[in-house]
Amino acid sequence: MNLRLIGIGAGVLIILSLPLAGAIAGPDLAARDDGKGGGLLSSLGLSDPSGRRGGSKAAPPGPAEQPRTDSRCGPELSSPQGVEAQTCVLTGEGQSWGRSYYRNTSGRALESVLTVMGPAGRTVQIRCAIGTGDEPGLCETPKEDSLGTPDRYSAVAEFAVPDAEGPLLLRSGSNSPGPGGG
Repeated sequence: MNLRLIGIGAGVLIILSLPLAGAIAGPDLAARDDGKGGGLLSSLGLSDPSGRRGGSKAAPPGPAEQPRTDSRCGPELSSPQGVEAQTCVLTGEGQSWGRSYYRNTSGRALESVLTVMGPAGRTVQIRCAIGTGDEPGLCETPKEDSLGTPDRYSAVAEFAVPDAEGPLLLRSGSNSPGPGGG
């Protein structure tokens, strides 16, 4: 067998086994001083970067906590023409906005008008071009500062052929009753 290949394989095995060796050895391996202000694991960048020693460990790094977003959605609806949608009102960090999830298998490009209605006659509206295809998409209004409680907001999305005087293909609302909900 080629000695070069064996050497590379051995190096890879050693590198891959270091984290395992540290886990097996426990916190004592990380706490041992190598005379340079850190142990074996710290010299390899595998220990607590804060420099603390002993039983207290920092939480593992991870994604930052995302702010909470609440949603109130109507039912998932579909039309015989091939449009599926669900519309929601979202609230978070003192703001409210509308979002409509959709899928357009009608075979033609459509337009959606998404409207969010809030207290004191506040209304936000956006038009979204809806391409054809089986891939899901979304249309979302800009976020606005909330007034009052989230239940005072509602959203409606309407889907139709753009610039045509044909019928409305689907209307989906955030506070629509579900099937059998009256």
